[in-house]
Amino acid sequence: MHNDHFSRHAQQVLTVAHGRDPSSDPSIARSWLRCLEDYHLDPAQTIAPTVLEHGRLLESRERLQQVLHIAGSEMNSLHQQLSGAGHAVLLTDARGVILNCVTAPSERKIFERAGLWLGADWSEACEGTNGIGTCLVERQSLTIHRDEHFRGRHTGLTCSASPVFDPHGDLLAVLDVSSAREAVSRQSQFHTMALVNLSAKMIESCYFLRHFENHWLLRFHLQAESVGLFSEGLLAFDGEGRICAANQSALNLLGQRRGGLLGQPVEAFFDCSLDQLLGRASANATASWPLRTRDGRRLFAALRGQARSAPAPVVKPAPSRLPGICLGDPALQNDFRKALRVFERDVPLLINGETGSGKEAFAKAVHYASQRADQAFVALNCAAIPESLIESELFGYRGGSFTGARKEGMQGKLQQADGGTLFLDEIGDMPLALQTRLLRVLEDRMVVPIGGEPQAVNVRIISATHRDLLDCIANGSFREDLYYRLHGLEINLPPLRERSDKAQLLDALLAEVTQGQVVLLDEAARQALLGFTWPGNVRQLLNVLRTLAVLSEDGRIGFDDLPLVIRQVRTPVSVEPSPRFALDDAERVALLDALRQQRWHMTRTAELLGVSRNTLYRKLRKHGIERCLLT
Repeated sequence: MHNDHFSRHAQQVLTVAHGRDPSSDPSIARSWLRCLEDYHLDPAQTIAPTVLEHGRLLESRERLQQVLHIAGSEMNSLHQQLSGAGHAVLLTDARGVILNCVTAPSERKIFERAGLWLGADWSEACEGTNGIGTCLVERQSLTIHRDEHFRGRHTGLTCSASPVFDPHGDLLAVLDVSSAREAVSRQSQFHTMALVNLSAKMIESCYFLRHFENHWLLRFHLQAESVGLFSEGLLAFDGEGRICAANQSALNLLGQRRGGLLGQPVEAFFDCSLDQLLGRASANATASWPLRTRDGRRLFAALRGQARSAPAPVVKPAPSRLPGICLGDPALQNDFRKALRVFERDVPLLINGETGSGKEAFAKAVHYASQRADQAFVALNCAAIPESLIESELFGYRGGSFTGARKEGMQGKLQQADGGTLFLDEIGDMPLALQTRLLRVLEDRMVVPIGGEPQAVNVRIISATHRDLLDCIANGSFREDLYYRLHGLEINLPPLRERSDKAQLLDALLAEVTQGQVVLLDEAARQALLGFTWPGNVRQLLNVLRTLAVLSEDGRIGFDDLPLVIRQVRTPVSVEPSPRFALDDAERVALLDALRQQRWHMTRTAELLGVSRNTLYRKLRKHGIERCLLT
């Protein structure tokens, strides 16, 4: 049966290739003729695909490491948009060798039987007419549908491929979607081809932006709202204004050939001087402004870079007192100084602490003590928003993109925080699908609203959780790669019961809730409040003080005014303390014994000792205990 099919297909190839079927697609006919005359291939032959040795495959992946990094999340997103089932999303190098493949695990064998292996060479010279190989030769997007393949063994596939070009116009890679389903019609591939094209352009743009990160980068388009989208023109130039690279959209918008642009002064093409152009630069390049070409056409542009006219930023010292937070605890002061230092260098912060311990207040304090204090601080509680709404809250949406959407659309939290800080509270409760999208934003600095186009964002991330994210990774509810992307510096906030500045914090919170009115605490009430364990931490103390202040009629709060749960706590009978050094030694020995017993598993050690993981980490730092002491 197979032999009959291969024979009929081979006869069809010979008929079309030699021009005896005028109804055939000219591009397919050209490719079939190349396969016969240039590559001397046999359409009926059923040999296995040529696959690179593992070492050479690793070398090929290493050469395109940055492209693979950029394309990875885009390929996953594309696979999801295609509803996944029955599709393989492939990325090859400029020779047609498959370097990455995204498909459902249950379907991997189906595509491997079709020859779609990592390391397989799908150039025309090896596999004849196919989406990848013919795209490489034609240098344009195309679909090869079933019987249009040269080899009979590939006629069960439908492949839609798009080229990915580097900033110099050279072919960098091919993005391909292949399907092995029989019911796939050529018409159904129009949608698939459009998605593949869009994804390829996204990869091109991200690679261009990353490749020229240290150059001046002019982004422009005929419409102001299209600056920042994948269809924008991108033009990179050096400090002397000489053009280093341009994408195809830039060439089209300027009506120039690549050779006529490269090495030329940028002001030769735009009606302004280099100094005027550089004076409009900004680090974010999100706001566009009108820019005319030398022949009088109006464009809209944004320039990424540091404006020359702008003075060097003045580093503000961290204020000793900050609104909304008390830093009387020396360990907390030290953590705050470290957090502010790394935040200024765009290192992400991860704040750990029990519920109510003041994670958001700490994050706000870092933001308002930083150089971004004049920009937005935007908070999103990942546990407080239904899973069905959190995507639109975080990424926003374009008007009319789904039923119930606002007509004018909505900016997501990431866009609202552009130029400032986004605080993601309870990050451990973020759904897995959104973790993937968030990771992509952190890597590419581009956000895609629902139903909208990619937009560049300049945002710094502070995340917080009361969960053990390593346990979440172990049980599959949190992505390991996202954890390491967010885990630039981890801050462990102490619970209220362990803070040494409880008295200062009590006074600061009371002043906050009374808003300038004089309300006095009786000594008995004060000691009871300070002696309480506060399972709800700072949030619970704040709510109790707010209630007490409202109910206070004579400007005093006495012991009898306190909630019953606080009044019932009895102060323990004091005993003569042992010498401090003996207590410290005993505590250190107990910690070491517990750690050896639990083999350095921090969660089990904390449970054994009856303390939180945050407390355990602080005590390890206090006693200078490191893992090397246990080996």
